[in-house]
Amino acid sequence: MKKTIDVQAAVAIAAAEAIAAKSQGTFGVGGVLLDQHGNVLKSLPNNVVRDELIFDPTAHGERQLIDWYFAERARGRDLPAPHDITLVTSLDPCAMCAGAILAAGFNVVVAANDPKAGVNYDRSGAFLSLPEPLRAQAVASFFYPAVLGTSGYAREATGAPPRSLFIGKTIAEPTQALCSLALEATSDKVQAFLTSDLAQEQLRDLATLAGSDLIVRKLKSLYPQALSYRCAPHAPDAGLAPFLLAAMEKDRRQGGDGDAAALLDGFGNLLLCVPGRRAQSAICTAFMECTRQYAQLRYQLMLGADADMRDLVRRFLAHPKQGTFVFARGPGAGAHSVMDLGAYGSTMEGPLPATNPAQFQYVLPRIDEAALSALCAAMPPLYRDTIRIRPVQVADRALVEALS
Repeated sequence: MKKTIDVQAAVAIAAAEAIAAKSQGTFGVGGVLLDQHGNVLKSLPNNVVRDELIFDPTAHGERQLIDWYFAERARGRDLPAPHDITLVTSLDPCAMCAGAILAAGFNVVVAANDPKAGVNYDRSGAFLSLPEPLRAQAVASFFYPAVLGTSGYAREATGAPPRSLFIGKTIAEPTQALCSLALEATSDKVQAFLTSDLAQEQLRDLATLAGSDLIVRKLKSLYPQALSYRCAPHAPDAGLAPFLLAAMEKDRRQGGDGDAAALLDGFGNLLLCVPGRRAQSAICTAFMECTRQYAQLRYQLMLGADADMRDLVRRFLAHPKQGTFVFARGPGAGAHSVMDLGAYGSTMEGPLPATNPAQFQYVLPRIDEAALSALCAAMPPLYRDTIRIRPVQVADRALVEALS
């Protein structure tokens, strides 16, 4: 097993994964997991884009590493407790990954800054982008090593003292520059690709396809109740309640708090309604499952397909920004909610359509509307200014009463 007890060497591994991600055509970010002795447990690149297709909008290096850790433990592998794990990442974690890290309880070493989506985007170390209850945890677990040099990449060390396993605790200027440049070389191109799907007027109604059609069969193999509910576009009503309630009950059985996430397309068709699997992975919430399953459905249908088939998939299974995500429970002030808000941002990646500002809806609130607005307003610039995340409660009171 490879071992490193030097921050510079650990960041170099993360940087190598970032370069691999860049070569793959996705965001140039990578990360590595170390145990309390400096043993390298796993390293991974960003995998949002794979084979020139959107693979999974949540497949950031950090999120994947955390799910890998819990999957290995579920298989019976003897791994240290989360507080003995250090995740070294080439880029300041986004809201999704920061929420996942805090929910999991890992320590973090961060190489490059991210002024757009990073949880420490303002470099203050105060983590004001997080809800107040999570700030102390972030201050105690995130470390930004000093970068030695005289260029714009140089910086003083900030954050929590690094784990005692590290003898060397600084980053060389060229290594930090490599981490920054790997993202800069890919960010705009990948974001443009992720938001380049068809407009609503170019889409076709999935309900018009025969049940024997490949797209319908693949969707129903994933969620057998798909297309068995339809509402006015972007206006979920009480007819959605039975599907949400069933998923909420399954979520409880699978380690969650009774949440569920549904995806309706731009015509009002129910595509998915799923629970989380937090007994398997501490970060596997209902929304993480929902957005991941939908993206991978599209990926599997388009992988190896000809141009005509890919065009059909894009027309019948559109980018989710044209539809509506419906959460059974709205966001709160906990780490899982920060993760879900960030994952929603990673799914949208760009501005919402002007015709669909209420893309993100929830049924039951966890916190009041003013607190939720303040939480969203404090998020890093990508989320609050570009995507403009604004969760709203569903308008149909019968749906609210059915879940209450």
